[in-house]
Amino acid sequence: MSEALETELGRALARAEEGDWEEAANILVAALEDDPENVQLLCWLGVAERELGLEGLAYDHFKEAVALGATDPALLATAGSALAAFDDPDAESTLRTAALLGPDIAHARWSYGAYLSREGMIEHALTELDAAAALDPEDSVIQVERGVALALGGDPLKAAASFERAAELDPDDGWALVLLGLARIEAGDAEDALRPLEDGARLRPEDVEAQTLAALSLAAAGWEDRALELLEVARLAGTTDAEGLIEQVQDRIDEGRESAGRFLEEILAPSSFRERLMQRP
Repeated sequence: MSEALETELGRALARAEEGDWEEAANILVAALEDDPENVQLLCWLGVAERELGLEGLAYDHFKEAVALGATDPALLATAGSALAAFDDPDAESTLRTAALLGPDIAHARWSYGAYLSREGMIEHALTELDAAAALDPEDSVIQVERGVALALGGDPLKAAASFERAAELDPDDGWALVLLGLARIEAGDAEDALRPLEDGARLRPEDVEAQTLAALSLAAAGWEDRALELLEVARLAGTTDAEGLIEQVQDRIDEGRESAGRFLEEILAPSSFRERLMQRP
């Protein structure tokens, strides 16, 4: 890469560090006009576009970078995860290459492990995720992905321990807290699911399903006022598609504690847990 393009990449990364992904993307687009096959620029543009919610454009640029022979393990890991989100058959080889080229890079190892777990290769996934955890024991994302692999492997109790560790490392991670609550319900401990479900819901006010899970848990424990408060949060954040779920939950809460608890443990929590586990990082 020329000195001029190195300077432009540095400018883009500086903007990215400040959270100005739009300006970072603009700088990278302009730089690519001078070197349209530069894999670093393509990968970082893909990163910026993912941050901006432009998943389709990001996919195209990651795909191009991989085809041109990108070799940076961290960027390959990000590219592979983007390809996996589109069920691209090149995702596995891209992520495997990232892990092979970067055995000491936690991001490369956990990204491959996260892919493998959702493809049903749990033992191999845990090998990668355990290696990543040893490389970076303070990374909460790795603990979340370990929990996902353990849950998909049929061990919700150990999964809950990983989700709990993730929440300890990042107390503001509402996603990990909701997964912790759901794992405890899956393990037969609905009572101890209440706190992480409520905390997770309050950290994720836009997550309608999280609000309904917490509302049912609170209602089942006799905290109807708090349950109705979170149900109102769900209504404010919800779309037309969510109205049916909200009304179902309202009906169960109105029917009493037993009905709310049964609906949570037998219907909503199991389906929500499965769906959340399969969402790729």
